[in-house]
Amino acid sequence: MEKLKRILIIGGPGSGKTSILRAIENKGFNVHHEISREVTAQAQKDGIQQLFLTDPFAFSQELLAGRILQFKMATEGIHFYDRGIPDVPAYHVFTGDEIPAAFIKASEEHQYDQVFFLPSWKEIYKSDRERYETYEQAVILGDILHSFYSNLGYTLIKVPKFDIKKRLTFINDRI
Repeated sequence: MEKLKRILIIGGPGSGKTSILRAIENKGFNVHHEISREVTAQAQKDGIQQLFLTDPFAFSQELLAGRILQFKMATEGIHFYDRGIPDVPAYHVFTGDEIPAAFIKASEEHQYDQVFFLPSWKEIYKSDRERYETYEQAVILGDILHSFYSNLGYTLIKVPKFDIKKRLTFINDRI
């Protein structure tokens, strides 16, 4: 049985996380994709355009439950995650909403082995139906995420703004 290793890829919107994780998945690794788009899309089907804005707490509860499930699904081997459990309370810092104690507890109880941080990158940033933040807000979110994870005791590995191939090599050389 191969030892379990959980590797987290974080950063603000538009930092290249999804592209990197697709490339990692194409290399045969286990990847747990971002679930916020699924939660947002489901809410839109239910008639709520932006659940994150309309009911941030309900949105956060859905994200937290989904990310805990992703975390528990991994039992052996190397697993990569597009955002982690601590992203949920970190976004509450951004919105100024109260952070439920259960969100902090979940962040402390579910530990990742490594955290790679992708800084916001203006040249690749695009907004769409699920990404409502401006580039400036994306930068602020990235800073909040970096600080939040650091305060939880994680040592973040900053991934340079290289092309995907070089970013993959950078990550691979450090796992």
